Amino acid sequence: MTSSETGESLWPSGACPLPRDSDGRQVTLAHGEGGRETRRLIENCIWKLLPRTRYSGQGGDAARLPRPDGALAFTTDSYVVTPLFFPGGDIGELAVYGTVNDLAVMGAVPLWLSLAFIVEEGFPMSDLEAILQSIAAAATRTEVEIVTGDTKVVPRGAADGIYLNTSGVGVFVEPIPPGPDQIQPGDMLVVSGPIGRHGLAILAARENLGFEPAPLSDCAPVTDLFRAVRSAGVQYRAARDATRGGVAAVCQEWARASRTTFCLRESALPLSDEVRGASELLGLDPLFLANEGNVTWAVPPKHLTELLRVLHGTDLGRQAAVIGEVRPHQSVSVVVAGRLGRERVLEEPSGVPLPRIC
Repeated sequence: MTSSETGESLWPSGACPLPRDSDGRQVTLAHGEGGRETRRLIENCIWKLLPRTRYSGQGGDAARLPRPDGALAFTTDSYVVTPLFFPGGDIGELAVYGTVNDLAVMGAVPLWLSLAFIVEEGFPMSDLEAILQSIAAAATRTEVEIVTGDTKVVPRGAADGIYLNTSGVGVFVEPIPPGPDQIQPGDMLVVSGPIGRHGLAILAARENLGFEPAPLSDCAPVTDLFRAVRSAGVQYRAARDATRGGVAAVCQEWARASRTTFCLRESALPLSDEVRGASELLGLDPLFLANEGNVTWAVPPKHLTELLRVLHGTDLGRQAAVIGEVRPHQSVSVVVAGRLGRERVLEEPSGVPLPRIC
């Protein structure tokens, strides 16, 4: 676009054609008013940087989607992580992977996402573009299509930079795992890799702890794990991505749902050197630290060997490990067997030791 009077470009090459504040590279309240500037933001920035799909040009307030064969899975989540950019990821790919993973662990193949932004006035346009590029790359990697969305701008001080909301739709693939209420005594507990990496990465970045090397988040899609497991015909009771509350929260929830007691083995927990060292230094329990690319599984003993074989053949599951087993119900939900064999009760996560992690 050029000025009708001068013929000169009204915005720098490659930049979004947006209304100008003092430096021309910040989100303004006008972007959230629903008029011309909102349309320019959507058409010339958001859709310019996100991959186009057969549904994204329909207009209106919702996408018209064909119903695939089989039952649909539907999930939604909001992302308020701080810092927005952290070692191993950022809020953009976290939003895509987090929603895709929620569908995958339920036994569904992710198909479509919605994407909504709440942006604070004054937010740097360069950061918004970087986040959009991460979203686009994550959507391409996970083979999902962003088909509808929304953008709101709030006054300075009414938010903390930017918040994202994503909803996801997928189709269930048979056999659908029976779920945590069907976990039985004798079942084995498996994690797909080292635990606690995301929570530690966020903590270290937020508090400037200065660890060398800096801990990296495990932010990643788990869809390849489930594709491999389905292809091999491995059966399992339940699977969950252990995000807020970590593996401890998943085990507490599952033990209560199945009316059993989980016994975790401390010596079997897979930990990266960074998580192990920082946990000892800071007095943290890795079982409570969040993950964003790690799956906890409950599997019958007869399928354990095959599940491990399949997971070890994937990039994300090379360090998959058995971390415990399921017992008949006792007086507590979860216990941890220490390295010397003594068991301690693992309490349910309480409070918010580290908010704004996803």
